[in-house]
Amino acid sequence: MRKITAGLHISLDGVVESPDQWVFANGYANDEMQQAIGSGMAEADTMLLGRRTYQDFAAHWPHQEGDIANYMNSTAKLVVSTTLDKAEWQNSTLIRDDVVTELNRRKQQAGGNLNVVGSITLVRSLLREGLLDELSLFLCPIVVGDGKRLFDGVNGPRPMRLADARTFTTGVQWLTYRPKDS
Repeated sequence: MRKITAGLHISLDGVVESPDQWVFANGYANDEMQQAIGSGMAEADTMLLGRRTYQDFAAHWPHQEGDIANYMNSTAKLVVSTTLDKAEWQNSTLIRDDVVTELNRRKQQAGGNLNVVGSITLVRSLLREGLLDELSLFLCPIVVGDGKRLFDGVNGPRPMRLADARTFTTGVQWLTYRPKDS
């Protein structure tokens, strides 16, 4: 059975928005972090994206070259959106209706994981619906202040268990959580 996984950079104060502005600028993105991100990508054969992340990526990656661009462009993409009419970026499929049923169906298929990339609103929805099988957080030792926080709008308790924890030389902690009942 496939899993739905998500990996996000998060600050000490819970901010997950625009990590490109505070992760890289403060030297947290080192080889250890790149290897960890790469391991998650290797276990997945499909990217799961929300509308905003999809639109940002679709505007950027088709015009890039290199290994990461090849991966981004050639990997299957599922786009969850009720407002998009079509998903034209290479290997993209739009999921507009009955998202929970469709994602549960996809989880039952053979293949690698469905890896959520960015897509904060989608991660929150997956948590609410009990669809997220694994949440990896790269906890960066920084207070960002302003920005979207991961758990805003997630109502009710969501018991999780720590499945793995590692500390990088930069002080970043890589924390992997799974639902407590899994």
